[in-house]
Amino acid sequence: MSAPTYEIFDDRFTACIRRDAKPDVLWSGGRWCEGPAYFPAGRYLIWSDIPNDRLMRWDECSGAVSVFRHPANYPNGNTVDRQGRLITAEHGRRVTRTEIDGRITVLAERYEGKRLNSPNDVVVKSDGSIWFTDPPYGILSDYQGHKGESELGKNCIFRIDGKTGELSIACDDCDRPNGLAFSLDEKQLYVADSGLSARNMKVYDVGEDGKLTNGRIFASCAAGRFDGFRLDEAGRLWSATEDGVHCHDPDGTLIGKINFPEPLSNVVFGGPKRNWLFVTGATSVYCVWLTVNGAKTF
Repeated sequence: MSAPTYEIFDDRFTACIRRDAKPDVLWSGGRWCEGPAYFPAGRYLIWSDIPNDRLMRWDECSGAVSVFRHPANYPNGNTVDRQGRLITAEHGRRVTRTEIDGRITVLAERYEGKRLNSPNDVVVKSDGSIWFTDPPYGILSDYQGHKGESELGKNCIFRIDGKTGELSIACDDCDRPNGLAFSLDEKQLYVADSGLSARNMKVYDVGEDGKLTNGRIFASCAAGRFDGFRLDEAGRLWSATEDGVHCHDPDGTLIGKINFPEPLSNVVFGGPKRNWLFVTGATSVYCVWLTVNGAKTF
């Protein structure tokens, strides 16, 4: 791959990158890669290849790529909980946890007796609660899931209580909620709304009751739509878009971007110092070294 194109819109981005740091192509051959999750204890990366209905695994030490699970119920977003377990939002209309011994525990698949739409992205809060978005992308056709109707009739952000396992609606005012991540102090939740009528990122106040309030626009996307994103330890947001990774300062300013040769879906920080940015694209998975470190989430 040729050297990446770094676009600097604000001097604050200059200290985040090295222009000579070329992204590595870790793997190619997917149909729509998503949900990268880095496991520091095992030094490996897990991601989803949704249409091919599989989870993939890249080993940091050997560079080997293998199939982690297939079939996998059309997985999308992945994250790691505080116990080092894989949490997966599945287009097959559920959220699961992969236990240390490999067993799969279903955490959520119905709300008030109605099936979820197609869980998309997922994060874990420090209190153990699990938050996920539930747009209809996996039920629109048979390409990334099973074509079907929405039983809920709306697209929500859900919360699973970390102690009781109770599923509740945190918010339902997004068109199509997609990627999500907590602010460093967990007092706000950022949510990408990828609906055609929105295509922006919102930020909500997180209440002690598990509800999201005071939703307002944090940033509008300059390249189609925001998808998955993560924060670095200074609170900057690194977001996957249709033309590259966009970096927003905590004040909402787009300070720079890294161009990639295909539409992107998600990112995660990893590596021994959390300064490797793993990026999933339409067909490939990349890694680019930065001069900043990802926010510690566990």
